[in-house]
Amino acid sequence: MIHVTKSYLGNKAKFLGYVDSIYASGWLTNHGPLLTELEDRLRDYLGVRNIILTNNGTLALQIAYRALNLSGSAITTPFSFVATTSSLQWEGIRPIFADIDRTTWNMDPQAIEARIDRDTCAIVATHVFGNPCDVEGIAQIAERHRLKVIYDGAHAFSVRYKERSVFNWGDISTLSFHATKLFHTIEGGAIVTNDDALAAKIRLLCNFGIVDTDIIDGIGINAKLNEFAAAMGLCILDDMAMILEQREEIARFYEERLSDHFDLQQQQPHSLRNHSYFPIALANEDQLLRCRVALNAKGINPRRYFYPSLDTLGYLQPQPPQIQSRSLSRRVLCLPIYPGLPRHIQNTVVQTLLRDATGRDQRQTERLWPQVNATGLMEQRFGLPDSELKNIY
Repeated sequence: MIHVTKSYLGNKAKFLGYVDSIYASGWLTNHGPLLTELEDRLRDYLGVRNIILTNNGTLALQIAYRALNLSGSAITTPFSFVATTSSLQWEGIRPIFADIDRTTWNMDPQAIEARIDRDTCAIVATHVFGNPCDVEGIAQIAERHRLKVIYDGAHAFSVRYKERSVFNWGDISTLSFHATKLFHTIEGGAIVTNDDALAAKIRLLCNFGIVDTDIIDGIGINAKLNEFAAAMGLCILDDMAMILEQREEIARFYEERLSDHFDLQQQQPHSLRNHSYFPIALANEDQLLRCRVALNAKGINPRRYFYPSLDTLGYLQPQPPQIQSRSLSRRVLCLPIYPGLPRHIQNTVVQTLLRDATGRDQRQTERLWPQVNATGLMEQRFGLPDSELKNIY
């Protein structure tokens, strides 16, 4: 099965060389030399002042909220991975959703301002699929209302806006270095800030609040990244130019063949993309499901990012429906894109979408169409082995 992404593995010999150094030093975690080297190299590569590595991106978000002493509610996007919202809820901060712009798929600044009240403490925005938010518009809103700004930059590694890293905007940006990301440390994440005092506080929060052997300064947690994870990051960082080049080539292939037939995300002007995803918006959910079934039948598994719209989550207090997000979440499909994806697979993706989205060869598609129950859950198993079923949803 061809999935929407494939974890990139750096040079094996180079990785094993780092492993040998870990064995030689006996230093497995707790701010080892490889972690220090990776932080230094990432700081230079991204062009940021402070970067603190963590053991995952969700914990990076939670620590960001703690570091900024947030309480009350935060304006956030309903169109993102669930961790953007669940991390707020986990920290006792109420997520208040502001709808997205129908072209950029990021939060609409006008919608943000309309949702601010006396309980609002922050804006938590996502650079969706690596497309920079309206960072200047959000900064103006935050200044008017004296709010903190946190950017979930899980998709935005290497993205630049006006010739600077997009992580230079806001009080804090967080990153995910999960194995599915274009740059990863197997599991991992990071926190970026240009505030030195805030960076020092974040480092304490990531290490139980421990200042020195005999000094603990406040509450903290264990968010440290280990040396084996840092070793993988160092290997992959060496290959970033190739990774970005191949992703751009695949994205160009898709865009040239699909842009006249499907809605594509409108890129923020003056920004440099990383092609971490290639999402398309179909006309409606029925068309999306029909295309997904047809692709599954050819051994290709696109993904619905991000579905469902987060304002529909049952564990949150009811809020006004976010119309644009709900509509888009039912229609967006992310296509396979990763280094080494064969061109004939790219061709199959394109040809299948063009055929089934337009309804041509309809009889073949209908034979594959699953039964759908009243809640909209697919019940037919597509004839795939159990090991692959989990990847459909």
